[in-house]
Amino acid sequence: MATTPAQRRLADALDVLKKLQDGGKTAVKSSDLTRLQRESLVSNGFLRLIVKGWYMPSRPGEDTGDSTPWYAAMRDFIHGYCDERFGDNWHVSAEYSLLLHAGTTISPRQVVIHSPLGKNGLLQLPDDCSILDYKAKDFPSAAKIQAVDGVRALILPLALIRVPEAFFVTFAQDAQIALHQLRDASELNRELLEGGHSTISGRLAGALRASGRKELADDVLATMRAAGFVVNETNPFNVTPPSLQFTRAQSPYVLRMRLMWQAMRETVIACFPLEPGTPADIDKYMEVVEETYQTDAYHSLSIEGYRVTAELIQKVATGNWNPDDNASDAEAKNAMAAHGYWLAHNEVKATIRGILAGANPGAAFRLDHGSWYRKLFTPNVDAGFLKPADLAGYRADKVFIRNASHVPPSQEAVRDMMPELCDLLEAEPNAAVRAVLGHFLFVYIHPYFDGNGRLGRFLMNTMLASGGYPWTVIRIELRGDYMAALEAASSQKEIKPFAEFIASSMNR
Repeated sequence: MATTPAQRRLADALDVLKKLQDGGKTAVKSSDLTRLQRESLVSNGFLRLIVKGWYMPSRPGEDTGDSTPWYAAMRDFIHGYCDERFGDNWHVSAEYSLLLHAGTTISPRQVVIHSPLGKNGLLQLPDDCSILDYKAKDFPSAAKIQAVDGVRALILPLALIRVPEAFFVTFAQDAQIALHQLRDASELNRELLEGGHSTISGRLAGALRASGRKELADDVLATMRAAGFVVNETNPFNVTPPSLQFTRAQSPYVLRMRLMWQAMRETVIACFPLEPGTPADIDKYMEVVEETYQTDAYHSLSIEGYRVTAELIQKVATGNWNPDDNASDAEAKNAMAAHGYWLAHNEVKATIRGILAGANPGAAFRLDHGSWYRKLFTPNVDAGFLKPADLAGYRADKVFIRNASHVPPSQEAVRDMMPELCDLLEAEPNAAVRAVLGHFLFVYIHPYFDGNGRLGRFLMNTMLASGGYPWTVIRIELRGDYMAALEAASSQKEIKPFAEFIASSMNR
């Protein structure tokens, strides 16, 4: 087939862009592309401007207000832009450094950069974000700066010393997580002694003790006093941090999950009626689940963007669907999604039966959720839309959530977080908490390359069933409310809107 010069230029430009992305770039410099390549990608919607000289990959047809490309590129842009301006002579603020050490998934709207080359200037960025470059006078040595998620941050002990006292009130959860990243007090003591920080040492000793790190708190006090400093211990937290029952450093992601679960569970309980309890007639309960299938499949798949019809779902469920009847890739993919949903739904029903027969809900989920995922996507593999390797398990790369400021944790973090989610589900006695927080944290983790929303709703309904609550359909016409409530939980740690949304959906 003949191609036009414009098509050939676009194909060439896309090849270069793919190589940049395969190399890990999510923010692209003008100099990474020729002028013709850049113009072709921009005009066809594959690149969007960040600031002069910098671009972010995007999808053709995306709404210009869609923030997904920006939050996907933000940290890479900060790293690349600051390296270009300041070389190695920069780091982010102590506050952002601590947030990074604590495994935050949210970047601040304004990122403060410290550099001896700074000009106290403000650079406006997409989605009302900005960079403030602060001219630093007491710039630390290279040994006291480290890359965290690609961003140059202060080492943990120095960041703890430099954050203002208010950080322990405004970001109490992050402060507690950061304190639990200290393996011992040696490096912290060294920084405190070198700086002569008697007041700060008292504050950090109090913070460590309040966070359950008594041995480290005592070590700080003893070391500073042995060096002749007068130290008065003070607690910078205005609310006593919840107990984590860890004496050694732990993954910040595991700590964050535990703290969120503890902080959110009572709010969830208050939003739900009392558990009905295990159904007396399990077969009848499962019949109702089956009767709800067609409605549930339509709404759950539609929320994910698959254009499915009630007729298609009925054909798949009754075995009357023939893939050869589908005339286009789009129709075939929609049909594969419907077929996979039916297969996975059958697996979920088997899990629910096991739970209603006495299995621990969290243990059942731990054992079965991999099978749910494989059933969901096996039809796509059989049809050649996906590779067999895509069924391997948890994702092996980054993923992003459309229009969300929360960026799911790295693929390495997923390996810590999923076992922790299963532990939390196993230990939780309340079915509503298991359902709401299980769904929220599953989507927060985003463990798979695709299907996280559908699997999260399967998890929610499995846990609702464990308490005798009915199968609950999240309706497509309420998608905006549903996504906004999830974003509030992820970005603002506000679980009440999501808990209320699920509770009200249960009664529709």
